[in-house]
Parts: sequence; C-alpha cells; structure tokens
Amino acid sequence: MSANVDLNDRPDYDQVLQTLADYVLGYRVESTEALDTARNCLMDTLGCGLLALRFPECTKLLGPLVEGTVVPHGARVPGTAYRLDPVKAAWDIGCTVRWLDYNDTWLAAEWAHPSDNLGGILAVADHLSQKRVAAGEAPLLMHDVLEAMVMAHEIQGVLALENAFNRVGLDHVILVKVASTAVCARLMGANREQMLSALSHAFVDGQALRTYRHAPNAGSRKSWAAGDASSRGVRLADIAVRGEMGVPGVLTAPQWGFYDVLFSHTNKDLALKPAEQQALHMPQALGSYVMENVLFKVSFPAEFHAQTACEAAVTLHPLVRNRLHEVDRIVITTQESAIRIISKSGPLANAADRDHCLQYMVAVPLIFGHLVAEHYEDAFHANHPSIDRLREKMEVVEDPRFSREYLEPDKRSIANALQVFFKDGSSTEQVVVEYPIGHRRRRAEGIPLLEAKFRANLATRFARQRCAEILAVCKNQQTLEEMTVHRFVDLFVV
Repeated sequence: MSANVDLNDRPDYDQVLQTLADYVLGYRVESTEALDTARNCLMDTLGCGLLALRFPECTKLLGPLVEGTVVPHGARVPGTAYRLDPVKAAWDIGCTVRWLDYNDTWLAAEWAHPSDNLGGILAVADHLSQKRVAAGEAPLLMHDVLEAMVMAHEIQGVLALENAFNRVGLDHVILVKVASTAVCARLMGANREQMLSALSHAFVDGQALRTYRHAPNAGSRKSWAAGDASSRGVRLADIAVRGEMGVPGVLTAPQWGFYDVLFSHTNKDLALKPAEQQALHMPQALGSYVMENVLFKVSFPAEFHAQTACEAAVTLHPLVRNRLHEVDRIVITTQESAIRIISKSGPLANAADRDHCLQYMVAVPLIFGHLVAEHYEDAFHANHPSIDRLREKMEVVEDPRFSREYLEPDKRSIANALQVFFKDGSSTEQVVVEYPIGHRRRRAEGIPLLEAKFRANLATRFARQRCAEILAVCKNQQTLEEMTVHRFVDLFVV
C-alpha cells in the first residue's frame, strides 16, 4: 500500500547532488601534480586495456550489438577497429581496462578503481571531438580528458572515504556510475539543472550487488561491471542533457529514497553508527586530492590488498623455492579489509576467483618468483597442484596497526607481512612491506616501472614504430594536453 503524503511540494535537489554538480561545473584543475599523475594514469589505464585484448573471454564481449552497425563519428575502442556509439564504446573500453584487475586503485571505507571512468570519458570525448571537427568547430583536447579524469577520480574517491557501500552489500561500481555520469554530462555541455538531473538518475538506478566478487559466487562479471557502470553514466548524462527531468529527493525521500531503500542497514554486527546508516558523508572539499594520492598497480595484476603480500613473496622466493616440500606453515599478516575481501580457503572455481584469493596470490610468487595474468588461468592452475598444497599451509592473521594505518589519511598504507616456517623448526625472517610500489610514497621508484609496464603492454598490440610514436606523445605533458582527442585515439586504432 502506498504511503500517504501530506504535502506534494517538490523538494530542492539533495545537498550531496548540489555539491557534486557545483564541483564538476565550477572547478578548474590547477594542480600540476594532479595533471601529471592523470597523464601517467591515462597511459597505465590504456595499457591495461590493450593487454586484456589477449584474452578471448574479454574480447568475445566487445563490438557492436548488431554486427555491421555503422556509427557516424563513432567512438573508438583502443587496440581494436571498432567504431561504436558512445554508450557501447564506454562499455567496451571499461571492460578491457578492468578485465585483468591491473589498473589503479583507491582504498578507504569503500574500495574503488577510479580509472574505470575512462571508459565513459574517452568514448564521449572521442565522439564529440569528431562531431565538432565535422561541424567546423574546435575539437576537444586531451587536456579536457585529463581534467575530466581528475574530477572523476575525486568524486569516486572522496565518496569512498567514509561511505562503505560494501557494508550494505552494494558494489563499488555505483561510484563509477555517479562519477562517469557527472564528468560525461560536463563534457556534453550540461547546465546545472541538467547536471543535477543526471546525478539524481545515477542514484535512482538499481545498484549492483557485491556477490559476484565474493566466494562462492566470484566470477567474471567483476571484470566488466565497471565498464557497464561507466556506460550507464554516459546514457544517463545523455538523457539529462536532452531535457529529462530529475528526481530531486532521490537520496532523502522517506521510504522511497536511496538512503531508506539501499543505504540503511540494521545488522548490528556491521558496527555502523546510526548516522552512517542514513547519509553519504563527504569529509573534505572536492579538489584534486584523490588523483594526487591514487595507487598504481605496478608489479602484479592482483587485487590491491595483496600487492605488498606478493612483493614479500617475491622477496622470499629464493629462500623457499627449493624447500617447498619442507614447508610446515606460512603466516600472512595483513589488514582487516584484506581478510574480509580476499582471504579464501577451499576450491577456486575460475580465474576471477583466483585473482581475488590472497593465499593464491602469495603461493604463486613464492613458488615461481613472479605473478602474471596467465597464472590465474584454468590450465596453469591445473598443471601446478603445488599451489593448492601451499595454500593449505597458510594462516592469515590481522595486525591491528596495519588495519589502523590503512585508514589514516597521512599514511593509507596497505601493509602485509609474510613468514615461512619449515618442518625442521627453522624459518625465514618476517618480510614486512608497508607501502606498495604504486603508492604516492614510492612515486619516484614507481613511475619508471609504470612506464616500462606501459611499453610492454603497447608491444602486445602494436609494431615498434607505433609504440614509439605513442610513447613520445604520452610522456610529454604539454604535447599530450594540446593534442586533439580524436587524433590521440587515432594512435590506438588497429
């Protein structure tokens, strides 16, 4: 039965929506560090997408819904010959970017991969740039793309700081949808009313459940969910710019709003404060903080909470590789979030299950000395039973300091420690890695490795001359920012 409403006065837009809209429409990125980091993020994100094209389970999902469809000024999917409408192009770009779990990361109360928004950003910018040239107008520049990336990172990351969507069973890709909706509407020229309408519809939408990221249902949807969310952001931005009315009280409406329907939770075991059950918190002003502090996955295509554990395993590999049959137990000391998300025992059903298993991601580099995407595939796993034998000997324990410093704004560490004990009573030293190479505290060490990763990923798709041309553009901040979007994307078309 419907609830009675005494007053039918249409409310003002919820304050959170107004804050987001005013930021996207009014902010100008002046931080050179943010723009430089965005350039590195662009390189890394596109490289991850190119590498994913080696995997048939990814490529089978790409391309037009109707074979042979011709789209005037169609957006391109890097590494392919596809020209698609911006909605499907955003889906495809986002799918490739996220497929191998190798693009950037943001860790807080909610976990996120802000570069997932590049699917919507690049698809819209490429399409609009081509249309403008055809109409005799000035095209969009790559500076516009980098600025949109900074803003999308900021929206997704700041909303993640204190809002644990995972605690109420929602997947973090809701934040991809919200951020992509906002910045794509901006690229499309939305005014404030249109922007507010677009953002309201991002929250009205049904939201993805986290079940496909967790045992026993972990599966490949997690590899395309963010592309789907970014694509939906493009669609919602488009209908808002066309004049579709918004839903002003989408968050706060009693009974029917987002807070009451999806963001409240009565389970006391979750230890949520009452206020945390009822409202989205934005603990700091929106600027460029998230892009400046984003985490890059430099060394391993692995869920980020395991990055330092993998690094520790590589360090111990020379001491363990010839003594695998002597191992008695392995102790992984980690943070609470890693235990909740990726600690698993028992059978692992597929590659998506394995790249979200802390024990698997430690076992492989302990045995082989490195970890690459192919190590998650069924054939590799079937041929190396020693991996599961080692997993069975692992203990995972929480260090309260690791959990505390994971959330401290001036640290945001993602610490792991690893120690191997042998049957004769001897053991290795405990190897502790507090910050991954992709952390802001290790930027000087990490950026050359990030560039090397990009070069290697380019080489999987393009000839040497094309790789050199792309690298020359991407490594020069001024050259990149001044380049038109459609010319930049031309470099990645096969």
